[in-house]
Amino acid sequence: MKLKRTLRLSPFQVIVLLYLIGAVFSSILLLLPVAHKPGVEIAFIDAVFVAVSALSVTGLTPVSTVDTFSTTGYFFILLILQVGGVGIMTFSSMVWLLFGKRIGMRERQLIMADQNRTNLNGLVRLMREIFLLILAIEAVGAIVLGIYFTQYYPTLGEAFLHGLFASVSATTNGGFDITGASLIPYANDYFVQFVHMVLIILGAIGFPVLIEVKDFLTYRGSRKFTFSLFTKLTVTMYVLLAAVGTAGLLLFERHNFLIDKTWHESFFYAAFQSIASRSGGLTTLDLNDFSTPSLLLLSMLMFIGASPSSVGGGLRTTTVAIAALSVFTFARGKNTIKVFQREVHPIDVHRSFVVVATGSFIWCMSIMMLSYLEPEVALLPIIYEASSAFGTTGSSLGITGLIGVPAKIILIGLMFIGRVGLFSLLFLIRGKEIKDSYHYPKERILIG
Repeated sequence: MKLKRTLRLSPFQVIVLLYLIGAVFSSILLLLPVAHKPGVEIAFIDAVFVAVSALSVTGLTPVSTVDTFSTTGYFFILLILQVGGVGIMTFSSMVWLLFGKRIGMRERQLIMADQNRTNLNGLVRLMREIFLLILAIEAVGAIVLGIYFTQYYPTLGEAFLHGLFASVSATTNGGFDITGASLIPYANDYFVQFVHMVLIILGAIGFPVLIEVKDFLTYRGSRKFTFSLFTKLTVTMYVLLAAVGTAGLLLFERHNFLIDKTWHESFFYAAFQSIASRSGGLTTLDLNDFSTPSLLLLSMLMFIGASPSSVGGGLRTTTVAIAALSVFTFARGKNTIKVFQREVHPIDVHRSFVVVATGSFIWCMSIMMLSYLEPEVALLPIIYEASSAFGTTGSSLGITGLIGVPAKIILIGLMFIGRVGLFSLLFLIRGKEIKDSYHYPKERILIG
């Protein structure tokens, strides 16, 4: 009995194991001949790369999706994106409920770990709402885009296939496309771009935010509805980053890519890339046309990533927000972070700096190793690729299919970490918490 307790995996370890199993099954699906176009074969490492990319809802791919995969392959990718988008435990739990299985304490612990929650209250309701919300958003997006795409494609079936794939890819922030050129064919179609931006935002803003907004819209109580600090901070940070990204691209490209563009063309080019850099990965232009400052700005935004408990990866918006607020609070000579008439718990401040430090270390080491393994590739594309993989964005400067197997393995690792989350990674290697039985005398250390 003691041996079983010792060998029993923690929820975080089980989650990582489940994602590894999911990556194996996804790779097998994409290796099946029925998933490929006639006469097309895909290398094993490339199938694994695409599988992990889809499961981590990243979108980086060393092969052309439209030239490699059949319609069946498209649906395999959509299924993998769906599992990766809502979370493997949310998807599994919905399957269990459909078959009448009871969600026990162990399953609730796994859902809590997968969704980055801090308590067990209301997890089944949360999981059900997440799943239904995402399906509803994708269904509306697929219908709207499918109907609109009838002017682009000759048959109704083809139009709705593109509409469905585009809706799921945008909502899950998957970044995959079956146009062969991302959204460049719609570079002058603001309606398509607007719909995609809305879907990307709904996927990346965070499931708790969507649920609170839904509760607010359906609230009929007598007392004033109050949004949580998480929602207020998440939305504020998300809007701020989108605005900074848009303004930065307009500034950096005003004498470069945007020099001959109208004001509305410039705005949509900048706004779309800023929002897509949260985790969307889609693009309306050849990113190689952007200047170095713009690409570095996008790399920074991708590194920060989306919100916690969303379809995106990266450091996450609230992590960076709390770290920035901590610095600001320290500079003002205060010790507690006060925001929106609330105080941030000290443990969350500590965790934010742990995530920033760990994420920065992994990101820097990955760039160093990629530069070593691919010496013929310039540093900027490597920085961009590493940021895209870690933030599960999927945007690329075109080097994904050119790098060797070792470099692809590093990117696979980054995508996996980005989806599973840094906390899951840290708890994977973290031992059981033990309270100190004694303390040494404390001594101050020079800092800075």
